[in-house]
Amino acid sequence: MSLRTLKNGIGVSIREAAPKDAEKMIAFYNRVGGESDFLTPLSEYELFLASVKQEQNALIVVAEKEEKIISIASITSSQNPRNKHVGTLGIVVEKSYSGLGLGRQLMIDLIEWARTNKQTKKIELVTQEDNQRAISLYRELGFQTEGLKEKDTYINGVYYNTMLMSLHL
Repeated sequence: MSLRTLKNGIGVSIREAAPKDAEKMIAFYNRVGGESDFLTPLSEYELFLASVKQEQNALIVVAEKEEKIISIASITSSQNPRNKHVGTLGIVVEKSYSGLGLGRQLMIDLIEWARTNKQTKKIELVTQEDNQRAISLYRELGFQTEGLKEKDTYINGVYYNTMLMSLHL
């Protein structure tokens, strides 16, 4: 576990997720997820978290403030030998903690972990094309655009394009 201080001086703890976190993680996703509910059953998600802990090329971390999850970040990878070198990065930060440097720090930590895990050679991510703040951060950290999926997401009557980005390690 590591302690970090955000731009506003608030301290948060960052640690690897464990199966015991499943219920709090599901609650977090449902709290920040917007339109859809997280539908994976608790027991199934506990098994998923346990399996990720066994994989050399996958990591899920949680950031907490006073034992409440405020962010989840991950790199998950296939175990298929043909593409186990590719990790998919995902990160969700609770809105009230957005803009305080937490997402940047989590991404830096995950990229550094990927550089040293002896398997990950490429990290991929997807983001909405209009999410300029996130895209700017990703580019700062070395990600490049790989492609665009047009009208890939439909939210509240609006179609959005999805940008695919990657970082080669």
